[in-house]
Amino acid sequence: MPNGHIIVADDDAAIRTVLNQALSRAGYEVRSTGNCATLWRWVAEGAGDLVITDVVMPDENVFDLLPRIKRVRPELPIIVMSAQNTFMTAIRASERGAYEYLPKPFDLKELIAIVGRALSRPRGTAPAGADPGNEDIPLVGRSPAMQEIYRALARLMPTDLTVMITGESGTGKELVARALHDYGRRRTGPFVPVNMAAIPRDLIESELFGHEKGAFTGALARSAGRFEQAEGGTLFLDEIGDMPMEAQTRLLRVLQQGEYTTVGGRVPIKTNVRIIAATNKDLRVSIQQGIFREDLFFRLNVVPLRLPALRERSEDVPDLIRHFFVLVEREGLSRKQLDGDAMERLKRYRWPGNVRELENLVRRLAALYPQETITGPVIEAELDTLPLAQSQPNGTPGTRKPGGEAETLSGAVERHLAEYFGGYRDTLPPPGLYHRILREIEGPLIGAALAATRGNQIRAAELLGVNRNTLRKKVRDLDLQVFRNAR
Repeated sequence: MPNGHIIVADDDAAIRTVLNQALSRAGYEVRSTGNCATLWRWVAEGAGDLVITDVVMPDENVFDLLPRIKRVRPELPIIVMSAQNTFMTAIRASERGAYEYLPKPFDLKELIAIVGRALSRPRGTAPAGADPGNEDIPLVGRSPAMQEIYRALARLMPTDLTVMITGESGTGKELVARALHDYGRRRTGPFVPVNMAAIPRDLIESELFGHEKGAFTGALARSAGRFEQAEGGTLFLDEIGDMPMEAQTRLLRVLQQGEYTTVGGRVPIKTNVRIIAATNKDLRVSIQQGIFREDLFFRLNVVPLRLPALRERSEDVPDLIRHFFVLVEREGLSRKQLDGDAMERLKRYRWPGNVRELENLVRRLAALYPQETITGPVIEAELDTLPLAQSQPNGTPGTRKPGGEAETLSGAVERHLAEYFGGYRDTLPPPGLYHRILREIEGPLIGAALAATRGNQIRAAELLGVNRNTLRKKVRDLDLQVFRNAR
């Protein structure tokens, strides 16, 4: 017996066929159309328990149609698909009342799961989100990693949930925090950022909670703290891992009771502030070291968001470069572009400083080079001046030399870490990470050593620093057949 009636709207006949077959096999009744006019007529007539639709249609943009659909059928779940995989697409989908946004290409199993959740959920109208008219996109990238961030942000916009943003320095943690504020329900209130690492430790409590006159030497008048300044808005606590224990205790009270006292004050002050925290540290390690409160961690880590390093989304480098060139042109510098060789060199670089390092390079290119088109040799020279290229010898992890052993091994480790932890956001994964990564890198490492010694296992064992019998066993266990007959 069918589970429900689904309307599919997409101007691509192949996508309509694939969705029709997949949804029918899952037990749903499906009807499909390639235009908004038919979609609107069916919905207005009361057809369909769920809609799956593309954004750009031949006769109308679906974002213009969604408000009309929500007025006549506010509880109808709508799943929006789009090949325009930008941050604003996800935000517009949320603002227009879509149940879910899926970037193209999408995974059919994921889509079927979303359909099932949508049809089984308690019915109710979607909350209002942000004003989608602002085209000054704060986040750039179309990679799968960034699509996950966009979708998470779109779900968080209409909430006041506490968010913990993690990621390396330069990945854009404050940009994400600002996006949550600027496109969320508190956008009319203040956004107050505080960098814990930039404030002397003995002044952090006063900085956050304010102080009364005479509270300490030099307190000549009452001073409002950042909580008071952020009232009704968002307080962004950057580098939260550098907060001293005394201030952690005060912050925990705010999160538990919704109130605080100023330094030297006695009267509790009620607060209405959304907390977004960020760190480039592993706070679980800090907890084990006794320098971060475990109860505070769980209060802050209500919704964890991990921002990917730029090397994990190198396909976004061209979009980011174009975006930064537009920004510097607005600032009065001349328009620039990169040729194919230059772009490929930048995509291969490891970017230890992440997006911030890339932005700095783009600004330098726009300011220092008169030519309109930046070429590969110019980029090569610029990359040679970066701190990483100067401090690291060729072939060591983190260098920009493509295709070498170090880059392969480093990439394997990073990929396994991402896969291993990616599915365990709320709990620790099962044991076995060490052996899993070891299996991945042992084969290429031993193979490289044998290739360097032309198959001489005695010399290869010396090069690797292992016993010859151990090497022989590894060659056999790893099935390195090319070296089976080597000396």
